[in-house]
Amino acid sequence: MTLDESFIVPEWPLPENVRALCTTRLGGQSLPPFDSFNLGTHVGDSPNHVQQNRSKLAAQCGLSQNSLQWLNQVHGNRVCEAQVDGIVREADASFARVRETACVIMTADCLPVLLSDKQGKQVAAIHAGWRSLCSGVIEATLSTFRQSSTVTAWLGPAIGPSAFEVGQDVVDAFTSASCGYAEATHKAFSPIEGQDGKWLADLYSLARIRLWSQGISDIYGGGHCTLTNATQFYSYRRNGVTGRMASLIWMT
Repeated sequence: MTLDESFIVPEWPLPENVRALCTTRLGGQSLPPFDSFNLGTHVGDSPNHVQQNRSKLAAQCGLSQNSLQWLNQVHGNRVCEAQVDGIVREADASFARVRETACVIMTADCLPVLLSDKQGKQVAAIHAGWRSLCSGVIEATLSTFRQSSTVTAWLGPAIGPSAFEVGQDVVDAFTSASCGYAEATHKAFSPIEGQDGKWLADLYSLARIRLWSQGISDIYGGGHCTLTNATQFYSYRRNGVTGRMASLIWMT
């Protein structure tokens, strides 16, 4: 694929038949505050501009628009099988075992997690905000793989560990469901000095812990912060009304 600055190609060892892509906010048709490559239909942007942006994404991937499985994401742990029927399904993760079917996740601070088995026979994409992570969306998605120990993962752009402020309720939710990694889970939170009950949460570390708990050790990515990089990424926490980026994976 020949890419412009609108796209990020995840750097991780994939089978030859697997492709992955992550969009940025650059290179599209949307006007402020959605400027410019917004892919979300639910944020108040012009439907025509969103359609043009989605058409560009599909063309970049060499896929038909119906081959992209868009989701109505609800911050849960439901997983669906990606289809090529153009239907938007309610779930926070999807998987595919057939070629030319892309699993797509939209984010603007939440963590996108892409998965592929090492044989190139199945891929998946996960919308891993803190609620989805805590409720087991990674575990639910990995359960769809025939042999999860052969899976590799990539962590896409999300709000970074120095920017994601949370309350005590989030800390308590994760520590009570620590999957046998209580110490590591606790270390994923840093107290904010002078603010009782306020913490900085490391979504990347929390996702790695969940992947480790399922025997996944080949984990890549995790080097971006959507909130602090306003030029390249959308951030709901930063702007409120804003667009959405997409992370997707498919087999050729």
